[in-house]
Amino acid sequence: MKLSRGTTAVAAVAGAAAFALVAAGCSASPGGENEDIELSITTFGTFGYDDLYKEYEKANPGIKIKATNIDTGGNARTDAFTKIAAGSGLSDIVAIEEGWLGSVMEVSDQFVDLNDFGAADIADRWVDWKLDQGTDADGRVIGYGTDIGPTGVCYNGTLLEAAGMPSDREGVATLLGGDDATWAKFYEVGNQYKAATGKAWYDQSGFVWNAIVNQMPEGYYTEDGELNIEDNAEMKAAFLELADAAAGGLSANQSQWDWGGGKAFVDGTFATFVCPGWMLGVVKEQVEKGGGDATSGWDFADVFPGGAGNWGGAFLSVATSSKHQEEAAALAAWLTAPEQQLKQFEAAGAFPSTTEAQEELATGGTPNEFFNDAPVGTILASRAEGVKAQFKGPKDSLIQENVFGPAIKSLDSGNSNGEQAWQEALTLLEELVK
Repeated sequence: MKLSRGTTAVAAVAGAAAFALVAAGCSASPGGENEDIELSITTFGTFGYDDLYKEYEKANPGIKIKATNIDTGGNARTDAFTKIAAGSGLSDIVAIEEGWLGSVMEVSDQFVDLNDFGAADIADRWVDWKLDQGTDADGRVIGYGTDIGPTGVCYNGTLLEAAGMPSDREGVATLLGGDDATWAKFYEVGNQYKAATGKAWYDQSGFVWNAIVNQMPEGYYTEDGELNIEDNAEMKAAFLELADAAAGGLSANQSQWDWGGGKAFVDGTFATFVCPGWMLGVVKEQVEKGGGDATSGWDFADVFPGGAGNWGGAFLSVATSSKHQEEAAALAAWLTAPEQQLKQFEAAGAFPSTTEAQEELATGGTPNEFFNDAPVGTILASRAEGVKAQFKGPKDSLIQENVFGPAIKSLDSGNSNGEQAWQEALTLLEELVK
C-alpha cells in the first residue's frame, strides 16, 4: 500500500471511538458547557512535529496542543523522572527514548495501557520488535513507537575529495568495506585520511562507542537483565580498539551536542559522523547553525562499520495523571501513524517504525537536497535490514552517559590510555550502578 503524503490529518487515528471524541474537539466542563481541551506533550531533540501539531489542531477544532521540546534525550530523562518522583508535572504525552525505556518499565504504572484506547486495533502498524519494546511485563502497551535508528555514515565529500579519496556514495561505501565493513577498516581509512590531511576523522569517540555497543547481540545488559560489562571480553576489545583510534588522532574531541556551535561541521574539523536516521536532522541543524548550507559538502552513504545496528528511536506514552487520557491517546496514535511518520521523516530524518512507511521510503524516497540529493529514505531502509532490538536495562542510558562518557572523554583528551579508561569506567560502574 502506497501512502500519500497529502493524506489529510483525519485519515489515520487510533480507533473510531477515540477519534470521534477528539474530532468533536470539546469536553464537558463541570458546569455542563463545552470548552477547548489543551493537550501537553514533551519531546526532545529534533522530532519534526511542529507542522504536525498545527495540522492536528486545524483538523480538530477545540484541541490545543501545548508543546515542550527538551534539548537532549538525557535531559528529557532527568525531567521525566524528576516529575515521576514528585508525583506531578508530567505532560499528557511524554516522549520516551529507547535508551531509558528500561527505567520507564520499572514505573510503567505511571503510564496508561494504550490497549484501553484501541492499541490492539493498530498493532500491525509497527515492526514486531518495536511494538514489543513498548509493552511492559504485564502485557500493557505503554508507548506507541515513533522512529527507529538504522545507522549509516554521514561524510563530507568535499573533504574526502581533497584528501584524494572517493567522494561519491558508492565509492565511499566501497572504501569503508561495503557489506563487509568493519570498525578496523573504518579506523584504517581514518588513519589514511589523517596522514593526508593532518585532521581528525570523526567528531568524538562517544557516539562511535554508542554505535558499537548497539550492534552487539547484548549490550550493557544481558537479555535476562544482568549487567554485562565487567567480564565482557568482546566489549573490552572494542573499547581498546577505539582507544587506539583516539590515541592516533582520529577523534576531534568535540563536545557532544555542541560542536562549537556547529562550526566544526563546516570548518573541516572532521570528515565523518555516525548517523542514525534521526541524526540527519541534527547534522543539518548544526551545519546551518555553523553558517553552512547544502553546499557544505555533507552526504550520506549506505554503509556502516560492523553491519546493521539500531541507535535510538522513541515512543509516545500517555501519563496516568493526564486529565484527558482518551484525547491524548488519540493524538499519540495519530502522530505515530504511517502518514505522519513519513512527514516526520521529511522534517527531521527520523526513520519510521511502521512497516507501510518503511516500504514507501524504500521504493519512493525523495532525494535529500541538503545531503547532496542522497536518497536517504532508500539508504536507511537498506540499513534497517537485519536490525534487531537490543535489550536495554534500567540504567542503560546512565551507563552510556555517566560511566563510559567520562572514560571516553579521557581517551579523546589524551588523559588516559585504553586500559586506564576501561578501569575508570569500571570504577564508575561500581560507584553509580551496582
